[in-house]
Amino acid sequence: MRRTVATLLAAVVLSACAGGSDEPRTAPSPSANVPVATAKPKVTKPSGPAPKDLVTEDITVGTGAAVIPGQVVSVHYVLMEFDSGKEVESSWASNHPFQFTLGGGDVIEGWDKGLLGMRVGGRRQLVIPPRLGYGEEPDGALGGKTLVFVVDVVGTGGAPAVVDDQQ
Repeated sequence: MRRTVATLLAAVVLSACAGGSDEPRTAPSPSANVPVATAKPKVTKPSGPAPKDLVTEDITVGTGAAVIPGQVVSVHYVLMEFDSGKEVESSWASNHPFQFTLGGGDVIEGWDKGLLGMRVGGRRQLVIPPRLGYGEEPDGALGGKTLVFVVDVVGTGGAPAVVDDQQ
């Protein structure tokens, strides 16, 4: 199933409200005394051709808790389309971090794989090929496109859920 920008935005809105599951989520919060980003990053288009595989680059290595699969993660992000170099969307516009369960299929596969190993307070650039994003077919706003995200992990929280890796 393809996820669209509208689906991602709907998830942001729902998570900002009461949530959408039967289990209450503990609001993610930064680790004690861990500096987190307070300003929207400037995203620069990577040079060269679009990569065929996921590319991650730590801009800032966080000093807080590491994010683990099944854990609720709170992030700020900026999304840029690789070919055009134009910003598509940003959580910074509303100043409300986006929350999701890492490894739970809540987000595109490039996020589930690309954010592993990050720590609270970290900033990472992800260059995500279409097969790990919104699909190879050029339908919808982002289908068939390579995506560039800069993601800041601003908090973690909630009990890790069971993540089925046998999908």
